Amino acid sequence: MKWTSTKLLVALAFVGLMSMLFVGTVSADTMNADDYNEAMFNKNMDIWFMLMLVAFLMLFIRKFEWGVCLGVLLVTATSFISYMFIDQFYLGKDFSQVWSMGNMIMAVVCSITAVIGIGVFLGTVRMWQYLVAGVFFGATFQLVLWTMNSLIPDLGLGTPVDPGGSILVHMLAAYWGWGVILALREKKAFDEPMYISKHSTSFVWLASMLLFVLWPSFVTGTLDNMADVTMGTITCYMAGIGSIISAYLVCVGVQKKVNPLIYTYALLAGPVAIGSPLLAFDMEIAAWAALGLGLIAGAISALSFIFLQPWLCKKAGVLDVMGVHNLHGVGGWLGALTAAIVVSGAFSANVAAAILVVVIGLGTGAICGGVIRLTRKEQEWFTDDTDFIDNPAPKTQ
Repeated sequence: MKWTSTKLLVALAFVGLMSMLFVGTVSADTMNADDYNEAMFNKNMDIWFMLMLVAFLMLFIRKFEWGVCLGVLLVTATSFISYMFIDQFYLGKDFSQVWSMGNMIMAVVCSITAVIGIGVFLGTVRMWQYLVAGVFFGATFQLVLWTMNSLIPDLGLGTPVDPGGSILVHMLAAYWGWGVILALREKKAFDEPMYISKHSTSFVWLASMLLFVLWPSFVTGTLDNMADVTMGTITCYMAGIGSIISAYLVCVGVQKKVNPLIYTYALLAGPVAIGSPLLAFDMEIAAWAALGLGLIAGAISALSFIFLQPWLCKKAGVLDVMGVHNLHGVGGWLGALTAAIVVSGAFSANVAAAILVVVIGLGTGAICGGVIRLTRKEQEWFTDDTDFIDNPAPKTQ
């Protein structure tokens, strides 16, 4: 069978649907230890699937598609290994604790955060350097976990409220990536026109839509109470529905037509922002509060892509290649501060966590970027030609 792009997109959509149906086989009313382990296994698979979908979300540059996929795989491998190695051999955790389904979920959350982070500088480093970036990021993620779970509580500020990762995942990814580009200072990135095609952008559409479907598994990945999982699923979807609507209205209202590379990202701003206040709202109004937060998040994210991105990149003299800050940085701040305001006693902890994550992300990212810069050589960026063997059809006269 000849695999056209349409058939491939349909196949990927089918895989996503089957994954969701499989997850739905465990009933909250009948859950026992075995069912719990199966549910965690399914969440683990969902988050791995989401990680790979993030690669498809970044496949819009038509001459730089294979490089995106390989870069994602390389940084995934080393960030996952780095996280688990630190857990077992540096932190000295028990073997059964390290290699449990719950801890593996945290490791893949680390990897998906790293994948989001490299979106800031994707295409501006040599391919083998993604391996280095993954090692650095695994250590950074462990440092941030310690900061949020131990340092901030030990300082008497309380424990940050962030069950779905607005701070730990999205803010860390954005500011770590920015730390890297501020150290790299790759000016040539501004000269890349980044032409797209219907084919490449169709992958972005598919990835965004499937990520929307799978997102509840991500934000509830560390929850073991089925009532919380149910509420988290409700608020996640409602926040996502809100950003679907508001991102569209902003795109049409400001630019008259929809820019697919803005909309397909900004429609996910609701699920990003709901990460911290996932369970923060009273049950009676939780769904509608989440919808409202999603409406705000989608609008702010779309406006950030349209106005903040060009201004910030020009002022900083660097290019956020995938516009990571406009979705994950801005959305993460919105989620962190919403939880700080809504959850009683969480203000100090959440504000401290957000500020420290920005500082740690920028600092460790700059160190990683500095090492990469020392080992980088001049080459053409944003192209698959540097790293891959191609066998194109001969040109016809």
